[in-house]
Amino acid sequence: MTTSARRSSLGIFSRLPVRRIVLIVLGVIITVAAIAGARATLATGQYSGRVWQDLFVQGLARGSVYALIALGYTLVYGILLIINFAHGEVFMAGAFTTLFLAGYLSSSGFMASQPVLSLLIMLAFSALVSMGVALLLERIAYRPLRGAPRLVPLITAIGASLFLQYTFRGFYGEQVRAYPNIPGLTGDWNIFGISIDRPRVVVIGAAILIWSSLYVFIERTKTGRAMRAVGEDREIASLMGIDVDRVIVITFAIGGALAGMAGILFILLFNQASFDMGFVPGLKAFTAAVLGGIGSITGAALGGLVLGLIEAVGPILFLSGAGIPSVGQLTSVVSFTILVLVLIFLPGGFLGAPEEKRA
Repeated sequence: MTTSARRSSLGIFSRLPVRRIVLIVLGVIITVAAIAGARATLATGQYSGRVWQDLFVQGLARGSVYALIALGYTLVYGILLIINFAHGEVFMAGAFTTLFLAGYLSSSGFMASQPVLSLLIMLAFSALVSMGVALLLERIAYRPLRGAPRLVPLITAIGASLFLQYTFRGFYGEQVRAYPNIPGLTGDWNIFGISIDRPRVVVIGAAILIWSSLYVFIERTKTGRAMRAVGEDREIASLMGIDVDRVIVITFAIGGALAGMAGILFILLFNQASFDMGFVPGLKAFTAAVLGGIGSITGAALGGLVLGLIEAVGPILFLSGAGIPSVGQLTSVVSFTILVLVLIFLPGGFLGAPEEKRA
């Protein structure tokens, strides 16, 4: 073979989309492995329909919490194009501080006589605390860095996260604290013939109500339209008379309030608070935001629900049939594996804008 013919042959291979081929092969391998694991698990008949039902509802409830936290990530990113990695600590601040209010409501007997009102008070108080922390972050940590390269706010966010975490450790101690039980939220409710834990029903219902309210606010109100305009182009929005600073402050306030309410819903599921309780849920909520398409509030909600379901059902469905022990402890492995796979195969997420639009 002549030199020119050899170069021509190599040129054909050099033009092949190697990255795409590798991704397709990797995707096929992952899909085949997941199907094989699911078939092996279902073939054993080890888990009844009731178990799968419980896992599904558990995943929806957990995913509802992730979705509310993810909304804070996606709102801030949509306006400022920064990842607020301190958002997990904003979530922690409201839930941990409200512990003391919950203790007072319980010891005074008010929680026993007015459980619904007590829960609403706790949600409002946690939202206010988290909102205050978020506004402090915006004013002290992020506002001076608006013109800085995007890496600088990212590093600042990580530093702010550690600062808040250890500040609250100094305030409240490092031990894990249990919340008092709310009367009326023990036992099950029968919904369409399905018996579901009451806390899970409250968490899912509250998350749907909060997300729907946010969606209407963003789409139908003047402030919501201003937020969307600033997200499209801050300079043009400013020229049109929109107070960009005010919009950014409102965005952080809403994200903080959502995180605070998510903290109380998290407590309904797990019933304990600590200074580091926001770290893992914060990272998982970021995964949910990326999965759904960061910058999209619908995508954040969808990503949270999908991640919660995969966390609850995935380890048992895909790994139990392979004989892997303690699959229930692999939920975090599943979450961050999903994050890596999404960044590889679908960087824009389910509903996110293409790369060229976000650049």
